[in-house]
Amino acid sequence: MLSPAEIEKRLLRLLPRVEKPARYVGGELNQVVKPWARIPLRVALAFPDIYEIGMPNLGLAALYELVNQQPEMLAERVYVPWPDMQALMRADELPLFSLETRHALRDFDLVGISLPYESIYTNVLSLLALGGIPLLANARTDEDPLVLAGGHATFNPEPMADFIDAFVIGDGEEALLDVAHCLLEAKRNGAGRAQRLRALAAIDGVYVPALYDVSYHADGRVAAVDPREDGVPQQIHKRVVAVLPPPLTRPLVPNLDTVHNRVAVEIMRGCTRGCRFCHAGMVTRPVRERSVEAIVEAIDAALEATGFGEVGLLSLSSSDYSQALELVRTVAARFGSRRINISLPSLRIESFSVELMQALAGNSRRGGFTLAPEAASERMRAIINKPVATSQLLETAREIFSRGWHTIKLYFMIGHPEETLADVEAIAALCQAVLAEGRRVLGSRAKVHAGISTFVPKPHTPFQWVPCDSLEQITAKQLLLRQRLRERAIKLSWSDPHETMLEAWLARGDRRLGAVVLAAWQAGASFDAWREHFRFDLWQQAFAAAGLAPEFYTHRPRPLEERLPWEHIDAGVSQRFLREDRAWSAAQRLRDDCRERCSACGILPTFKALRAAHPGPGWKCPEVGGGAAATAAAAGAAAAGEPA
Repeated sequence: MLSPAEIEKRLLRLLPRVEKPARYVGGELNQVVKPWARIPLRVALAFPDIYEIGMPNLGLAALYELVNQQPEMLAERVYVPWPDMQALMRADELPLFSLETRHALRDFDLVGISLPYESIYTNVLSLLALGGIPLLANARTDEDPLVLAGGHATFNPEPMADFIDAFVIGDGEEALLDVAHCLLEAKRNGAGRAQRLRALAAIDGVYVPALYDVSYHADGRVAAVDPREDGVPQQIHKRVVAVLPPPLTRPLVPNLDTVHNRVAVEIMRGCTRGCRFCHAGMVTRPVRERSVEAIVEAIDAALEATGFGEVGLLSLSSSDYSQALELVRTVAARFGSRRINISLPSLRIESFSVELMQALAGNSRRGGFTLAPEAASERMRAIINKPVATSQLLETAREIFSRGWHTIKLYFMIGHPEETLADVEAIAALCQAVLAEGRRVLGSRAKVHAGISTFVPKPHTPFQWVPCDSLEQITAKQLLLRQRLRERAIKLSWSDPHETMLEAWLARGDRRLGAVVLAAWQAGASFDAWREHFRFDLWQQAFAAAGLAPEFYTHRPRPLEERLPWEHIDAGVSQRFLREDRAWSAAQRLRDDCRERCSACGILPTFKALRAAHPGPGWKCPEVGGGAAATAAAAGAAAAGEPA
């Protein structure tokens, strides 16, 4: 294995020959470099895409700061090189290395990989192969680093189970440190790989797939996922941090333009709305908020440390943050004179107040204003539990145009359960109605951008049993929209149906899909999230080589009683609740915002002790252990047929 000095020497030879060499040099403002030889546990935090995509990832950035705050640990960063660099690295036998100290990936004790979505799975294999780490977990020895993965996609870890030693399910801040301390102790004790894996399996929220067997029915459905040994948990409950840790205050300043060049602060985690299509909304419960004071202080410190001119206040539904108006006004008063652009994405239509919009307008450049109705007919919005009256949406659009925005971006999905062509036609009609509102205010300057994605059923949601649209269905719906929306003032964009198929296969796949991922990668699949690199034919060939039918994972309706590949992963929301919500969806029955009435989704019974130990308004779940709020929770649970 090459030393850091040898890696640096070879790197310098390659840099003039690649596109954007700044991706590979490190040295950014706020980079942390700790003395390698004196630190007993070394962690590589890897994002399986290029620098420009991975650098702004807030989760990985927070873990980088958190690990480096530990005196016995260091964290360094690794991203996947672009194909030109990969080719040169292979030809020159240059291993994938960390940006901070140029150590090869396999020199670390722990490699932590972020898996926020499925279309980067093949890049994980590229990352491991370039780093000199055996692709298959069962081929690794005591000399190899432990490969850990976390992120939203790991709520169904099975398609990647062949390649990952352990998964963190849920919030990563405390769990990653638990894993790191466990490995540090194992390293000091000289424990071997098998002992380390067993020790990791005892940590709450950590899943070690090598310790579980999967059996199948003759027709291919999963029969069971069972522990191989006594003492290994039957179910893995996700980790939840009771109190969100302090926000990141010294983010790295990238060497080149990335997808987001800004200070990002998570103001709230989780969502109370219960949109039935939304994976993140289900798996990130309960809702926890940061205080206005903590957010403002973090912004101040981060601006001072970076010089950024933009701040993103992030959450799944920012206007549902209980102190949104106070936050925006405070931020405007504190930073208004510095001409900082403040963005508050993910605003809901029905909760959006004129006051909030006015406060935002004073601090942001007036580009496009984004609304996400997701569906255009009120019938379909009842099915997906996103109740917004069309009249309310048009009133909001009129208000936006009247306050100076010229363009409204509307996000929709096609392919929802029970969707008809009339629901798709309604998307075109709504876009035209919004444009008409704009023209009444602005004349020909008004524009509408309509983004049309395709719904993919996700695990741990009420729609986890429903089939995904076929290629033919998606194509027909997209063609209908293109025919209906030909006005120059309406810009239409849509997702590639083939990319939707890939996401659908992997999102609800079982452990056998590991062979498909491996075969696709060996045939050349990589950067599947990049349209110019995605090769649908390679995936079709990989399915054929594995003897599996792609449609088994996408278009097959799954009975409610079917054992799902991810049922050994407990996201906190109960299967009983999901089945009930699926039935309510079919009946077009709405579920209340759970801040108004607890719907007994299962979170409180699962985390009752944690909630009891952290009373107060930080959580948006009712209090437990008595009091009026607990009574309200019990009433809501009783109405739903489940103890709170």
